[in-house]
Amino acid sequence: MFGNYLIGLREGLEASLVVCILIAYLVKTGRRDALKPIWIGIGVAVGVALAFGAGLEFGSQELTFEAQELLGGSLSIVAVVLVTWMVFWMRRTARHLKSELHGKLDAALQMGTGALVATAFLAVGREGLETALFVWASVRASSDGTFAPLAGVLLGLLTAVLLGWLFYRGALRINLAKFFTWTGGMLVVVAAGVLAYGVHDLQEARFLDGLANKAFDISATIPPDSWYGTLLKGVFNFQPNPTVLQVTVWALYLVPTLALFLAPIGSGPSTRVKKQKATDEQADAEASAGTTA
Repeated sequence: MFGNYLIGLREGLEASLVVCILIAYLVKTGRRDALKPIWIGIGVAVGVALAFGAGLEFGSQELTFEAQELLGGSLSIVAVVLVTWMVFWMRRTARHLKSELHGKLDAALQMGTGALVATAFLAVGREGLETALFVWASVRASSDGTFAPLAGVLLGLLTAVLLGWLFYRGALRINLAKFFTWTGGMLVVVAAGVLAYGVHDLQEARFLDGLANKAFDISATIPPDSWYGTLLKGVFNFQPNPTVLQVTVWALYLVPTLALFLAPIGSGPSTRVKKQKATDEQADAEASAGTTA
């Protein structure tokens, strides 16, 4: 449940912050007349995301078992790719998100109502579709026969809406860079579990081999139906009897991705060397120009 709560919180807060930035900018610049098309665009984006999620859930039920597993595994991998790209992108752009949205909004204000609707739809819609896909994949991976995974997502989304409102009212100050770094790191761990589960689906669909080749089996030590087994599955998508391929893919994704994500941005010898080289080249050029003169 915690893993799904984190997804709802992280993805929902991104969308909430985007909405807050758009609305606050229009209010502060005296353009309340543009609020209606912005809300229309936001509403359409939310509707499309919900319809997409519903289509994934109910559409897959009409398929055969192997087709369901093939679809679920494929979409799980796509969801992990999108979320991985998103956490890296947000970490780098969190500090500049407000100015970027303000620039797009200024351009849309000059173009008219349709552009405002499109700006809000695109700004929120991307987050909504990513959220719907990753939530569907994660809930499917951590499903324990109860509504706990979905409840976790809903609680995360409600928390995100509340935090977004507090952020808009000025009652809450958030260091966005740190927030998205820490939650992004935890989300990478969740994504690794979703990826491993997606590989298992593809094995059950007979798209990949090795279903019977287990890496280990600790079901007797950590029963899946125990409270701690349920907790581990809810947080990390833990499986007590994974295949060798699942463990391999999980490790190959998690270790380098987490190390790269947590590495300081713009630091390291290579960056310093490039800066020093540029400085030396500029000094040489100036010296050469002075000698020629």
